[in-house]
Amino acid sequence: MSGKVVHFEIPFDDGDRARAFYGRTFGWQTVPVPGMGYAMAITGPSDPAEGPSEPKFINGGMFQRNEQFPVKAPNVVIDVPDVDEALRRVEAAGGSTVVGRTPVGDMGFTGYFTDTEGNLLGLWEST
Repeated sequence: MSGKVVHFEIPFDDGDRARAFYGRTFGWQTVPVPGMGYAMAITGPSDPAEGPSEPKFINGGMFQRNEQFPVKAPNVVIDVPDVDEALRRVEAAGGSTVVGRTPVGDMGFTGYFTDTEGNLLGLWEST
């Protein structure tokens, strides 16, 4: 079912420092994604292909804060069947597209928007 929160993202200025903080503090495993300024954040028992292997938690990611994403706060990522259609609905409801449909390897597509309150949120479409 779409519309579920399936992922979170935490911005960082210093990736090594951020990964160390969450690893030491909460026991998260972080896996840097080469060439993307991004790291996967594994917050509990997980299967590499399927994600969380027990209920009640989600995994996330950490990204390099930059000009395109100068945000200071974490964001949530919402599962949708079609990123383009979701962004059309966001704009029709008064939100704004920040980043349109973007491929993420062979895993799927992402997009980012701000809601009517100025909050940045992400979208995820699995392939």
